[in-house]
Amino acid sequence: MYITTRNNIKHVSINPGEYYASGDQVIISTILGSCVSACIYDPLAGIVGMNHFLLSNKRYARDMKYYLTDAGRYGVNAMELVINDMLKMGARRENLRAKAFGGSSLLGITASENFFCVGEVNSRFILDFLKNEGIRLVSSNLGGDRGRVIRFSSVDYSVLMRMIGKNAMPNIVKEEKKFWIKSIKKQEKAEGPELWG
Repeated sequence: MYITTRNNIKHVSINPGEYYASGDQVIISTILGSCVSACIYDPLAGIVGMNHFLLSNKRYARDMKYYLTDAGRYGVNAMELVINDMLKMGARRENLRAKAFGGSSLLGITASENFFCVGEVNSRFILDFLKNEGIRLVSSNLGGDRGRVIRFSSVDYSVLMRMIGKNAMPNIVKEEKKFWIKSIKKQEKAEGPELWG
């Protein structure tokens, strides 16, 4: 996470696996490839939050509900972390609104690594989660084959989005793939070996 202040407005840049919530004037930004970000806000309380996450799993079943997978549990956690921080600041769950971005299908990944459909899975997850939690999706820009830079403003809850040129995509793929592998290892370590007594 990188935080600066310009013209009395805090600018926060988040990386994969991070989130940020605030009741102050802030612009939260990130760069997305196959990862997704939910820009969440309570317009009555003036509280905003944004996350940046990737559902990491060795196998993806396209017809399986997200909450039945290990990856889905981590996605739920990523959403609840930012939402709970917002609630602690005074937001109310029934007032929450969301905008969702990311979930690109990044080319050049071998299918045997099973990273090829992660963007689609992430896009499905965020839509399902918001629907199941009763959080109204105001707008979204998901899928495609290019990355995005997004900037979420607490002033008017707008999101400025810029598509990333294809020449920059290999760097995004490389970083997200590293995060994906690291996340899987972390999950495996947390689960630990199965013990029999």
